[in-house]
Amino acid sequence: MTYIMVSVRIRATVVVLLGALGMVTVACARQEAPVPSSQSAPPDAPVARHASSELATKAARFAPTEITTDLSALTTNERMILTKLVQASKIVDALFLRQVWAGNEAMLLDLVRDDSPLGRDRLHYFVINKGPWSRLDHHEPFIPGAPAKPAGANFYPADASKDEIDRWLRSLPDAERVQATGFFTTIRRAAGGRLTAVPYSLEYQSELTEMARLLREAAALATEPTLKTYLTKRADAFLTNDYYDSDVTWMELNGTIEPTIGPYEVYEDEFFNYKAAFESHVALRDAAESNKIQRFSGELQDIENHLPIAPHLRNPKLGSLAPLVVVNQIFSAGDGNRGVQTAAFNLPNDERVTREKGAKRVMLKNVQDAKFAKTLIPISKVVLSTADQADLSFEAFFTHIVMHELMHGLGPHTITVNGRQTTVRQEMKDASSFLEEAKADISGLWAVQYLMDKGVIDKSLERQIYTTFLASAFRSIRFGIGEAHGKGVAIQMNYLLDQGGFVVRPDGTFHVDHAKVKQGIAALTTEIMEMQAAGDYAKAKALGERLGVIRPPVQAALDKLRDVPTDIEPRFPGADELLNAR
Repeated sequence: MTYIMVSVRIRATVVVLLGALGMVTVACARQEAPVPSSQSAPPDAPVARHASSELATKAARFAPTEITTDLSALTTNERMILTKLVQASKIVDALFLRQVWAGNEAMLLDLVRDDSPLGRDRLHYFVINKGPWSRLDHHEPFIPGAPAKPAGANFYPADASKDEIDRWLRSLPDAERVQATGFFTTIRRAAGGRLTAVPYSLEYQSELTEMARLLREAAALATEPTLKTYLTKRADAFLTNDYYDSDVTWMELNGTIEPTIGPYEVYEDEFFNYKAAFESHVALRDAAESNKIQRFSGELQDIENHLPIAPHLRNPKLGSLAPLVVVNQIFSAGDGNRGVQTAAFNLPNDERVTREKGAKRVMLKNVQDAKFAKTLIPISKVVLSTADQADLSFEAFFTHIVMHELMHGLGPHTITVNGRQTTVRQEMKDASSFLEEAKADISGLWAVQYLMDKGVIDKSLERQIYTTFLASAFRSIRFGIGEAHGKGVAIQMNYLLDQGGFVVRPDGTFHVDHAKVKQGIAALTTEIMEMQAAGDYAKAKALGERLGVIRPPVQAALDKLRDVPTDIEPRFPGADELLNAR
């Protein structure tokens, strides 16, 4: 039996296992096993119980939450399409495990065999984190024998240093360097130990072939033209490694079913933020909510034209496609369901697509509802005064998330550095993700204020926007400053504290100084965007080191939040219903 046949068999087993585990419905929804008596307990039983208790405490930071979606109006054909998409998403889960670390598949198989209480707890937390490292605890290993989390994930050879790869990349001719630094290649060692770029279509051939088959079967069932086209072209992209056409057709989707499946975000690549991880979101469009916020898409060029940066740094002609869609999620997988849950996204990230066509923003409303109820409301009761808690609102929370996603597409992207055309992402390397998240957040606040002043957004939301963002900042910082969103928010929090826009009261609660906060927001928006436009990696790293930290007053508030869930652990009854109906 060849190595390839063994690998394919192992990967098929992993897909089945993840499906059986329900990617978190793990039958350890915590069924406590009887504790053995002291007479029969093995010598290490107290140690095991302590370790199990610690893991249970860590896992409890993710509140089990059913993410529900009304499927009653769907036709039989639509249900069959969604079932195929959920099946493909299960493969995405297994594929993402392999992208995170080469040892993940073998470790999962070992964990499934351990039926002890500690073993079940380890499996549960492994599934939440998609690996043996706690994402809320600076990637601290929680399974014995696990190495430190590889900064390059499994996108680069395990024995290659960042410096070695960087030297190799700089030695390549332009065309080869573009491919090697692109989203859709891994870097491997060829004969003689030399480095080479391998396309995803070859690296993940077995998984992508099966996913393409499922998407083509779903396309054959589809009667809505844009869905049929997207599923067909995305299936082609899995096998050709060219995602451009399918990215464009994804932005043109215009039906009830809203799938997003493929390689997108680069957070796992902590070497350079070059390589895209696979994710999937299977959802239904909320037409009424989508229509309400679609008006913001028509404001993008005007917002770009008034950004608080030098006029020559603004884009005089944004891509013409800027769909803004509200959906309710049925299932998520891979990079879309690890640790802290995705609440919205702005895609694609490919600068060629965004430059020529634009970008699409998707709001996951039922996920945002759950996060607001399970985390933000209880956080506000600790970090805000009783009077300020009255300004907390879901509308403000939702509106800022919308603007955050919109602002990812605005500001500098394709830039010129020393006469060379490049991108912000490539120049900022490992600083790219946290800086971009900080930019989207802070410029999103600036844009909300701009649209309120213009009369597009009701001015009555002003106090609620800033107070809700302040409370939500604590929600995001709890994700950890080793994570892009958490570090980006820490930068904003400390900047606004230094500027006086945020104030710490004597009782340890926090307050917005409405006379100063707008100036601080505009100033930080300018600083970050000008840094991106210059491709100034050194300044970005220095900003992260100076402000991407948790200061004592913030830590004191965080310490009071220990009993408040950090995020949700989703359950997807709608996906179970679809799969069980087959």
